[in-house]
Amino acid sequence: MTFFNSPLQAANLTLPNRLVMPPMATSKSGNDGMVTRELCNYYEEKSRGGHIGLIITEHSYISPEGKASKGQLSISDNGSIPGLRELVSVIHRNNTKVMAQINHAGGAAKREVTGCEVISAGAVHMPRAAAGTPLPREMTASDILRVTDDFARAAGRAKEAGFDGVEIHSAHGYLLNQFFSPLTNRRTDSYGVSSLSGRIRFHLEVIEAVLSVVGSAYPLALRLGACDYMEGGTTIEDSVSAAIEFEKAGIDLLDISGGFCGYVRPGSKEQGYFSELTEAIKKSVTIPVILTGGIVDVEAAERLLEQNKADLIGVGRAILKDSTWAEKAMLTHA
Repeated sequence: MTFFNSPLQAANLTLPNRLVMPPMATSKSGNDGMVTRELCNYYEEKSRGGHIGLIITEHSYISPEGKASKGQLSISDNGSIPGLRELVSVIHRNNTKVMAQINHAGGAAKREVTGCEVISAGAVHMPRAAAGTPLPREMTASDILRVTDDFARAAGRAKEAGFDGVEIHSAHGYLLNQFFSPLTNRRTDSYGVSSLSGRIRFHLEVIEAVLSVVGSAYPLALRLGACDYMEGGTTIEDSVSAAIEFEKAGIDLLDISGGFCGYVRPGSKEQGYFSELTEAIKKSVTIPVILTGGIVDVEAAERLLEQNKADLIGVGRAILKDSTWAEKAMLTHA
């Protein structure tokens, strides 16, 4: 048995191998965000054979104002639960574990999509936003309380729908990432940029609220945009310190990706291009760490695990292009 094909325990989640299919938006949901037959068929195909250790489904919006794009999956009200339950059952029938990723787009949302006012950590343009994009409104204390409750309720729906755990999204420039990054957090209050503890306070409150609903035994992951790779943005050192606090708060699994750079690292095409982030974070926490980023060859995945860069490997585009990738990888490294 190789590193890649060996089991792993993350809190109460037992995974048969180290392969993760990371969240990838499909736009296959209905206009109302409900699960469709097309979406179920997609996940049935990807999970067929049970060769993927863990699937984390595409980001689901926790409230209408937090919707990122048309065709995005919803977990924003109880009406979404029956469809989500069917989606989970499709994946479970293929003997595969599945977590739900829950998200609020914040300043990355568009009023023409949500029909709602756009809110963020501050009234600051999002990096790389199109020219002429209106400024979001800085969130008030009551906004923060409301969104925190929305995250908690969404997590409760994920548990009720039968997901094996839930992942809080704080990467790729979405709302929680907007609080974490100095590029968009210019606040002067206790959630502000003056200290790392201020920039992660919202995260810690969301974690606490989620755990109060789902219970401490329910597996909880957090996807962290661990570096913006932009001048004045979030650094590796920030994320190492934040990861330590997230583990203390009850996070069971850290899923590492980019911040405002998105899911790519500028100027780097190597397989596992976020490995400097995962390696540094892994040395500082005891919970498992997922590395995703340009990994398309099973040999590269095995090497990254052997080098102790991460505990789990996320393979996105390769599985998106070839639904048999996982089967071939596991046969190769049986």
